[in-house]
Amino acid sequence: MHTDTERCVRAVQSKDARFDGWFFTAVRTTGIYCRPSCPAVPPKVENMTFLPSAAACQQSGYRACKRCRPDASPGSPEWNARADTVARAMRLIQDGVVDREGVPGLAAKLGYSSRQLERQLLAELGAGPLALARAQRAQTARLLIETSALPMGDIAFASGFSSIRTFNDTVREVFALAPSELRVRAAGRGPGTAQVPGTISLRLPFRAPLTPDNLFGHLAATAVPGVEEWRAGSYRRTLRLPYGTGVVALTPQPDHIGCRLALTDLRDLTIAISRCRRLLDLDADPEAVDEQLRADPLLAPLVDKAPGRRVPRTVDAEEFAVRAVLGQQVSTAAARTHAARLVAAHGEPVTDPDPEGGLTHLFPSSRALAGLGPESLAQSLALPRSRRDTLSTLVAALADGSLPLGIDSDWEAARARLGALPGFGPWTTEIIAMRALGDPDAFIPADLGIRRAAKGLGLPSTPAALTARAAHWRPWRAYAVQYLWATEDHAINVLPA
Repeated sequence: MHTDTERCVRAVQSKDARFDGWFFTAVRTTGIYCRPSCPAVPPKVENMTFLPSAAACQQSGYRACKRCRPDASPGSPEWNARADTVARAMRLIQDGVVDREGVPGLAAKLGYSSRQLERQLLAELGAGPLALARAQRAQTARLLIETSALPMGDIAFASGFSSIRTFNDTVREVFALAPSELRVRAAGRGPGTAQVPGTISLRLPFRAPLTPDNLFGHLAATAVPGVEEWRAGSYRRTLRLPYGTGVVALTPQPDHIGCRLALTDLRDLTIAISRCRRLLDLDADPEAVDEQLRADPLLAPLVDKAPGRRVPRTVDAEEFAVRAVLGQQVSTAAARTHAARLVAAHGEPVTDPDPEGGLTHLFPSSRALAGLGPESLAQSLALPRSRRDTLSTLVAALADGSLPLGIDSDWEAARARLGALPGFGPWTTEIIAMRALGDPDAFIPADLGIRRAAKGLGLPSTPAALTARAAHWRPWRAYAVQYLWATEDHAINVLPA
């Protein structure tokens, strides 16, 4: 996108917010970089240069605009729509891998040498993994400075900086303000999101439009008691994170998603934000998705009625894989009951009581489940023997690493591994690809709800014929699934009161 100068100029001159996060405008005469929708008077065309990432702007010596705050724009939708090495690397960087394991750890996860990976990121993003991680640390620091009363020293280490001096230097370089000045400036903008003691409240931006009904409806209708709940207009759940645990409350608002986090270790803030954005599919490009789906005249009325549907995803791919097996060939309510029994018997109790609701447990890890014998699973779950065998095989493969499921997974390789497990058919494999792996083109034509919706719309209702018709919806078939599911009168399609 950033290499198409004419298109970028048009976006900047029209202040088109749809392109926020796709590219950044660096202004040579001022040394500032902005998002395309910056409210300031657009610079002269000859003074603009376009860069693919905030990190590339910072590495080139530009500082962030104080008006449009480009570092806070939604992330590029490319990283969630692609499965190549650069996209997988970006998802891992957003998940804090560089801060925890360094560049060698990032490269090892992707099967490359550090030098090869650096070369690929530089070629496409104009910045290497260290610069990209540094830009993310700067944004996390800004969030904490502006939305919390934490001491600056605590913020420095929570953001991933190795020293307070590095933290101070980076904030001054990126934002042209000292950390204390950023806090004063934020206070001068008036009251922000109300803070609950012990929590961090912030806003998660997204590209409009966004229809929250099926997104939050699905999460609420399938919520596992003790782990998830819908309370007071918010979806709440417990989180297992690299350094500790947490509880998040996500609230749909017209122009943002309210996010309130309570973490046992503030170093997990960046990772928690990344996982919440992924859960709600907030970096999607609804304009591109809906334009493609509207080209089918039978889908167009569904898209026009509620544009901007998102794919509800997950904060933990392994957890979702277990829940997908529990949900095989049963209703949503039955799957929820099975998961609740598993949590009650083997979930990990949270160390701090939840003062705002009824969140009591973390979902049991695959390692913990793999350590149980078949008898223990049989006592916990009233499942057919074949289903218990499928679950036992799955958790064993997850625990020993032979089935890696995560944000860095190669989608097709993961499908092949899942399909080789006993009891895994196309439905289970594709629902995991859609919601756990994040493949935007995952498709489940044999799903009963999809077949009923297709028949009602006049689309082919047999799996083979519907798959052939859906070739025109690619690469966004997972979003077409959301529009088709939404035709049914089901709790997953209703935003709870």
